[in-house]
Amino acid sequence: MNNGENKRRIFKYNLSFYYKSTIIYFIVLILYGFIRGEFIEGSFRLITRDPILYVLAIILIISVAALVYNLIRNMYIEISDEGIVFSDRFKSKSYSFDQLQRIKFSRQLRTSNSPAFRTARIKIISKVRPVMIRFSDYENQDELILRVEELKSKIDKTSV
Repeated sequence: MNNGENKRRIFKYNLSFYYKSTIIYFIVLILYGFIRGEFIEGSFRLITRDPILYVLAIILIISVAALVYNLIRNMYIEISDEGIVFSDRFKSKSYSFDQLQRIKFSRQLRTSNSPAFRTARIKIISKVRPVMIRFSDYENQDELILRVEELKSKIDKTSV
């Protein structure tokens, strides 16, 4: 890794959940249509009046819409020596190192103690509510945790 990459790192929002759920809903819809039309009704003409098929189709449409929305939004976090940037296609919020008051790590409730379910609350001086980062929502989460821990150690050194 060269020196330029050490100073700035981009972590994209993980869309694998949306891809997987869309594929699973599509497969369930096709299998249900095949089983219901071929084995129970004996004809594909009667399946068009099945309300369960409509519900599955609506779920699939919602899943595809959520996937497309998140693809268009293109969210990411950028961490550099100067601070942290929360950005998407439409807007960007950047906080310099001086604006960060503290970073607190915690684990999500009702989950295992694995680092995949860790969260960070970043308290910003000008905001009332902290910014929350769920590490499992971003690609390369282990490196993201390391970068946020480095940022926390810098903040702790300057506040003491």
